[in-house]
Amino acid sequence: MMDFHDVFIEILMLLAVSIFVIGFAKLIKIPYSIALVIVGLILGLTEIPFFEASEQFITQSNVFHAIIVSLFLPILLADATLKMPMEHFMEFRRVSLTLAFVGTFFTFLIIGFSTYFLLGLPIPIAFTFAALMSATDPISVISIFKSLGVNKGLSTLMETESLFNDGIAVVLFKIASVYLLTYIEMGLVGLGSGALLFLKFTIGGIIVGAILGYAFSQIIRIYDDYPLEIAFALLLYFGCYFIAEHFHFSGVIAVVIGGLIFGSYGSKVGMTETTKQNINVFMDTITELANSLIFLMVGLEIQNIDMENKWNMIFSGILIVLIARTISVYVSTSLSKKVPSKWKVILNWGGLKGSLSIALALSLPQTFEGRDTLLILTFTVVLFSLIIQGLTIKPIINKLGLSEKNE
Repeated sequence: MMDFHDVFIEILMLLAVSIFVIGFAKLIKIPYSIALVIVGLILGLTEIPFFEASEQFITQSNVFHAIIVSLFLPILLADATLKMPMEHFMEFRRVSLTLAFVGTFFTFLIIGFSTYFLLGLPIPIAFTFAALMSATDPISVISIFKSLGVNKGLSTLMETESLFNDGIAVVLFKIASVYLLTYIEMGLVGLGSGALLFLKFTIGGIIVGAILGYAFSQIIRIYDDYPLEIAFALLLYFGCYFIAEHFHFSGVIAVVIGGLIFGSYGSKVGMTETTKQNINVFMDTITELANSLIFLMVGLEIQNIDMENKWNMIFSGILIVLIARTISVYVSTSLSKKVPSKWKVILNWGGLKGSLSIALALSLPQTFEGRDTLLILTFTVVLFSLIIQGLTIKPIINKLGLSEKNE
């Protein structure tokens, strides 16, 4: 049994490895999230004595879930909301929110029914997997967009969809993994109960985020002290998450709403340019550190996954997720004239799955029936998404002529 000091030292070593991987990835100009996953896979498949104990510790489900969902997720969401260009968000708000809400529900239903009828998975497992696959993680894609000078509107569409569909996916995950069987047995009454629970999670999160976002925007008007204002910002983001979760609302939606209000309204009424610059630098640094561990841990998880004799299920699962994404994107954007056909291709192929899906799957209790099946499907889809889709999105952008910079 390792004591805290030993664990801390070895996790610091993993952090050091991840930082050097990021540095190398930036030198050779590939998305660092993909490089970290690949290095994590190598570490997970090989036995390196110095890292073995920390790998075992860091890939335990409760530790992984606590670190990613409770600590890193609010930070990552906060960083995205703080930098969201509101003028682009308002310009594309209808299609962005349609993608986030309608698209997520379409993805959820298509994957759920497909895995139930085609793969023969029990209903709770099928729809829990569907919820896990409804969340998108555009970190790699957005970094590629920035390097290529892709249209800001397209970037905003992807970021906005991810911000809101993360919250929706978490709510659907809770309903599917905990309440679904009960609601099915209740029939139409159960359907109504499920809808009310969804509304409670969502509206409660919006209210908590709006109240705290506005309150902290007023608080920072009193001060012109950027270290203190950074501390207030962190208190806002974690406060939104944990207060909402305490009342059984969506912590993710609370952070998104609170962050958007703080980043748009709060920055206008309460931040000097110096404060804005320093908050952005601080969030850039802490986000990069968070991402470095998240994606490395995704790769390390391979040691806990047994894929033997399950390849048909794995390939079928990947194909179902890809088809569901394609249908949901084209249905959600079909009525909008602001989304060119080339954008739809990128929105579709760039809807990567990432750390949130893995963390939610690992948060399932050991007693959850079908947990191992869900881990296998989720892990392999995330790997395919990050490596295959992540490495091919840049050539597709160039092929479609969406890059404003010469290679």
